[in-house]
Amino acid sequence: MSALAKILISMGKIVCGSDRVHNEYVCDLISRGVSVSLDSDDARVEKCDVLVYTDAVKMDDPHILRAVKANKLIVPRGQLLATLCGCFKSTIAVAGCHGKTTCTSMLAHIFACADKQFTVHIGGNDNAFGNCRVVGYDYFITEACEFNKNFLLIKPDISIILNTDADHLECYDGEEDLLRSYRLFAVNSKKSACLYGDRCGRGDVTFGTDESADYRARNIKSAGGKYSFDVYEQGRKLCHASLNVYGRHNIVNALAAVSASRLAGIRAEAIEEGLSRFAGVERRFEKIGEINGCEVIADYAHHPREITATLRAAAEVTSGEIYVIFQPHTYSRTKNLFGDFVNCLSGIDNLLIYKTFAAREYFDAEGSALALSNAIKNSRYAESEREIKYFLRNVSGEDKVFVLGAGDIYYIVRQMLKSN
Repeated sequence: MSALAKILISMGKIVCGSDRVHNEYVCDLISRGVSVSLDSDDARVEKCDVLVYTDAVKMDDPHILRAVKANKLIVPRGQLLATLCGCFKSTIAVAGCHGKTTCTSMLAHIFACADKQFTVHIGGNDNAFGNCRVVGYDYFITEACEFNKNFLLIKPDISIILNTDADHLECYDGEEDLLRSYRLFAVNSKKSACLYGDRCGRGDVTFGTDESADYRARNIKSAGGKYSFDVYEQGRKLCHASLNVYGRHNIVNALAAVSASRLAGIRAEAIEEGLSRFAGVERRFEKIGEINGCEVIADYAHHPREITATLRAAAEVTSGEIYVIFQPHTYSRTKNLFGDFVNCLSGIDNLLIYKTFAAREYFDAEGSALALSNAIKNSRYAESEREIKYFLRNVSGEDKVFVLGAGDIYYIVRQMLKSN
């Protein structure tokens, strides 16, 4: 939401907002002249033209009730994003269960190196650009989230489908309905780039490590967990890619960015330079501090496939023991993918499962962090900072701690490290 607010400000709109807590996003907006209230019932709603709300806000929220009573236009965040897409000459939308933020950020660096007039809307914080950068209004690069089928509101000029793994199933009538929605997202696009072999089907171009993909990686090399490779475009070498982020899974994210860039007519030299300049995103294999001389790394991984990819990268850069603190994100995701979570976490020798970040949901014992911990041999369950400190009491310099999850565990551990 804060990135959308910044884009609206760049367009000359007057923006005010409301949040539950005073955080870094609130501070950033205030520094830009935005009036932000922490009141649970804000009378300013009656003076606004449009009220925009996120999917985490319930319809009985006092702000929405005030807007209804005042006969204001009420718009969900997904609809605002779709409306903004229409303000640009061309839209590039990145969809998929994993990798959206990384791929979107990669695209931003490529378009910057190509001297394009673009605006990027990022679902996280790129280490150089933050969650938004406004250079111009020719291209709009954005993430397209599948939650509540919001991505179907967007009709992109170029779409990317990174993968179609099961997630947010509480919003769909099963996995087949999810797949149909991804296929419709591709159909709604003028041009589409899809992961080769994915169940979404073939797009206008495909990307991946398979030899049959239109954009593929060859001569893959790893140096300390960071990868380099040659990019081939329909059988011919296009450029060389040297990634400054950890993990083999980022090869596919980079190939996706390459395919969309080429559909937009970007030259190979700008692609190569842009990928090399991309230095990562907050909460994606990010070092957030140390404890007892041991590095603490945070990653947004909250889906079994993401956790597996992060743990694979962790093994490449750790000579000692791996300690994992995992916070499940939403009861529904944990319940729907319970067996997958058990499988991907069961091989960890030092595992702490922290209480669930509920987000928009109510308690469900079957999908709780405690239920997950009970199902995994040797795992521990925690609800406090004190228990986290006890879990990490024996770590040493050769070990590494990985803090995984999309909830508030990132801020809890980061603050704990600062106060040590």
